[in-house]
Amino acid sequence: MPKSAFPAAVSGLVLASVRQPGKKTLCDIFITDGKVAQIVPSGPQAKFPPASRVVDLDERYVIPGLWDEHVHMTQWALAAGRIDLSGASSAREAAAVVRSRLEASTTAESGGDPAGGRTLVGVGFRDAVWADTPSLELLDGATAGVPTALISHDLHCVWLNSAAAARYRVAVNADGLLREEPAFELTRELGRLPDEVVDAMVRDAGRAAAARGIVGIVDFEMVWNRDTWLRRIAAGFDSHRVDAGVYPQDLDRAMGEGMTTGQVIPEGGGLLRVGPLKVLIDGSLNTRTAYCVDPYPHGGRGLLTVSEADLQDRLVKARASGFVPAVHAIGDGANEVALNAFAAAGIRGRIEHAQFVRRQDFARFGELGITASVQPAHALDDRDAADSNWAGRTERAFPLRSLLDAGATLALGSDAPVAPLEPWTAMSAATTRARQDGREPWHLEQALTREEALAASSRGRRRINVGDPADVVVLDADPLAASDAEFAAMPVAATLVAGQFTHRGV
Repeated sequence: MPKSAFPAAVSGLVLASVRQPGKKTLCDIFITDGKVAQIVPSGPQAKFPPASRVVDLDERYVIPGLWDEHVHMTQWALAAGRIDLSGASSAREAAAVVRSRLEASTTAESGGDPAGGRTLVGVGFRDAVWADTPSLELLDGATAGVPTALISHDLHCVWLNSAAAARYRVAVNADGLLREEPAFELTRELGRLPDEVVDAMVRDAGRAAAARGIVGIVDFEMVWNRDTWLRRIAAGFDSHRVDAGVYPQDLDRAMGEGMTTGQVIPEGGGLLRVGPLKVLIDGSLNTRTAYCVDPYPHGGRGLLTVSEADLQDRLVKARASGFVPAVHAIGDGANEVALNAFAAAGIRGRIEHAQFVRRQDFARFGELGITASVQPAHALDDRDAADSNWAGRTERAFPLRSLLDAGATLALGSDAPVAPLEPWTAMSAATTRARQDGREPWHLEQALTREEALAASSRGRRRINVGDPADVVVLDADPLAASDAEFAAMPVAATLVAGQFTHRGV
């Protein structure tokens, strides 16, 4: 394997005739050794080494490269080939979508096995807003004995038929549902396809992400992920950087190998680093397992899967081992527990999601130096579920403005496949609190400015400066001046990582 997936050009690269957002003046950016070496006014007076490669970008706009701070990359890649149930408005409609797919497959195969001996997998259902409920009987009736597993959009629930329950030797009740850890275990099992098959899907997903301006992701796939990415990079993956997260069950192994958060993996060609330590302490809104101070309408407060004392112990261990903890906390009760544990352990870190926060806890994010790793598109995907389950309290749900004003560092992402790995969708949701579908904004008081959303999507980089890594996105429009519709679907002309094009449409 080469030492770097992005060998630097001998004399460098010039991105000529570009603008920074909000600026009228043109500049040329000189890149060498993977970094921004010079930024000078465009014109004949600009001097660069004679052998430099010059790319005229015709007065386009350049911004720092975009990161998705929370991805499950294998699950996102697999979702492209699974049945999309995101549009189903009821359990019966979801079952009908599955039945229709099976009937179409059976017709195409002239009576053969419509699933080809594999489990039929669907993704994206949202039963929190359904008037009816999933059931084993309903899915059995739609699937005619073909093993079928449907994964909820939040990944915290799987709806099985009897054939799939038998195939994977899991026990389900009359609702056919697995929740939380049993659901995670089955989801991992459903992804056990040949490496070459999954890796090809990931390569495609990586190229698509680069075409939207992504230069890096934090991958929280629930496996020992370092070696998976080393294999992919060795086979030619070069679309973006990866910070590979570690889970508590693998922390001792990681410590034994001298791994720490932020460490560059030498064999990773400059693309791979060790990510945070991910700790899940509650469930999700859709599955009604997010741990809340007040009960849900159906009763119960959700699940706290790690006690405050145990979480504190894990954070202390993270501090001693050089890992930055990333604590999954969605409900307001879970966020309170996470903040208490961070304070007691004396460590900074991240809270993943922070979807529902008590008013008195906002200031603690800033006081404790916590990064809120948030997914703005979820506010629009789950607004009806929030209005139903957190009625009268949603002014503090998906509270981006409140978190930022309280001093939290915001880091935007998608949680793909929960939402698409599409940074402009996330930033549009953060700035408008609405989709481009005519529905009114939801709690617009929690919106960010575009400058804030861009910074939260590029690890705090508000503009390109000399000395920065040459992770650059080239846009056809000024992101600070474009209309809301254009911003949401921003045309990306090119993406560079370490000064090398990973996407080029110009």
